[in-house]
Amino acid sequence: MGRTGWRQRKATLLIAVAVLAAGVGVVGYATHVLRRTELQTIDARFSIRGPQKPPSNIVFVAIDPEAEQELEARHLDFRSPLPRKYDAQVVDRLREAGAKAIAMDMEFTQQTNPAEDNALIEAIGRAHGKVVLATVNVEPGGATNIFGGEPLLREIGARPAEVRLIPLDSDGAVRRFSYSYNDLGSFPAVSAEVMSGKKVPASTFENGTLPIDYVGPPETFERISYAKVLRGDFPAGFFAGKLAIVGASSPILQDLHSTSTTGSVDMPGPEIWANATNTLLQGVPLTDAPAWLDILMIVLLGIAAPLSSLKLARWRSMLNAAALAAVFTVAIQIAFDNGWILTFVYPLLALAVGTLGTLAVLYLIEAIERERVHDLFSRFVPADVVDQVVASAGSDLRLGGVELDCTILFSDLRGFTSFSETQPAAKVIEVVNFYLNEMTEAILAAGGTLIAYMGDGIMAAFGAPLPQDDHADRALRAAREMIGPRLDRFNAWLAEQGHASGFAMGVGLNSGPVMAGNVGAEQRVEYTTIGDTTNTASRLEGMTKGSGHMLFCAQSTYDRLHDRPSDLTFVGEFEVRGREAKLPVWTLARAPSAN
Repeated sequence: MGRTGWRQRKATLLIAVAVLAAGVGVVGYATHVLRRTELQTIDARFSIRGPQKPPSNIVFVAIDPEAEQELEARHLDFRSPLPRKYDAQVVDRLREAGAKAIAMDMEFTQQTNPAEDNALIEAIGRAHGKVVLATVNVEPGGATNIFGGEPLLREIGARPAEVRLIPLDSDGAVRRFSYSYNDLGSFPAVSAEVMSGKKVPASTFENGTLPIDYVGPPETFERISYAKVLRGDFPAGFFAGKLAIVGASSPILQDLHSTSTTGSVDMPGPEIWANATNTLLQGVPLTDAPAWLDILMIVLLGIAAPLSSLKLARWRSMLNAAALAAVFTVAIQIAFDNGWILTFVYPLLALAVGTLGTLAVLYLIEAIERERVHDLFSRFVPADVVDQVVASAGSDLRLGGVELDCTILFSDLRGFTSFSETQPAAKVIEVVNFYLNEMTEAILAAGGTLIAYMGDGIMAAFGAPLPQDDHADRALRAAREMIGPRLDRFNAWLAEQGHASGFAMGVGLNSGPVMAGNVGAEQRVEYTTIGDTTNTASRLEGMTKGSGHMLFCAQSTYDRLHDRPSDLTFVGEFEVRGREAKLPVWTLARAPSAN
């Protein structure tokens, strides 16, 4: 397969990875498969953002251990419903102190002492329009049984509200609050309406819920003990113009819950409602990002690594993916700090799938191509250097052009053209294959690289693609083997086939600088050597014809020999086409004569 074919296959596979990565992210997002992990990242974003300045218009009146001690000192069982007369006194204290709204996170659906119940009802009536009363018992249509039902609540101007901690997330934490339940407004929604004097529209709640913008961990809100309010032990103006949320914080009352900011310390339910109410009073500063934006982020991160790898190197694509993950993480936090909750896990999931898929594709394609190149060179390069040749190739597995000092060998079988004209095609192929196999073994055994077959002719290089200090010695050793034992074996085999007349050869050796590397078209690439050194070696091989010698070795090769054999003799100086000066030529004295 040519380079164009590999590029097309690579592009197809990477596009498939991009589609797969984006698809995995979108499907995960749609099915909430990693919802718990996503929720944990929201908690982390709260932690990174840190506590915010608590609102000055909300106070938590806590039924805390101090209140527990106070009431137990009055011989009351703290775990039982508190005497309504104390609640009445607290309501009166708050009204008299100028509280703008009083939200009671306590159940008033059951009758207790009639006198005390009436005392509370009258206190709430005196705070007409300021009091929100909680309940978990809500009938369809929003009906409740607080103080016996709606008629009395309307008469005293109290607003009922539901206090179910819904929806709870899969890990049991409270991160969102609802608009209503069974048509009765939620405690934060009703409290915000009483406090602001404005209706909270249902459209504010996307899909019926909103994220709670927690200002911080437990005890971030200003709080005061129920006992102190009961005694009137608070500064003048402390409640003026504020929303007072009254409810339990003592562990014994079991109204503690995990939230985005609690960590190992749970938050009292009334303080959760304080955060939720503040979210509405502040104009919903923290909202979910639109689903289309989440999906866009998933798609963009899913396709980033595969598509960038179409043009960039593998390591650069992976580096870009890591950088993109870091930038995305920072961007997610910045968006959160500015009021947008973007999905975090699913875009990173898509990025991870895209990155790993891209790595797999690139490694697979590179492995296949390296194996192909390995197989290609194993036919022309000694086995012990094939791995080095492949390792030295560029990232695209093309051996780039480099200048090397080499010895080039050309050989030709004399008289083979005439022989082939008289033989069947199958016989010609059989003979030439036997001949080329013998000569190739001689070249590879000497550490040469087989560059090309040209019919019965051979071109080989020594010192390329890997440099060899003794390339001239290797080339001469291969030439001696070729025109000696290998040629003798070939001729003996021909005699066994019934061909009495043997063949001679011509071999030319020349050393010097060449440009070596892969050349060719997109569809076919071959390794070769180019330059005057190559041309001269070819011409020397041709000059052996009719010279009485089977080997012509250029002076340049002779000069580079580390070990000059005693039978290497000087032939003379010859004119070579394309060269101005005559070329000194050597041969092997004991070599058989050429025809």
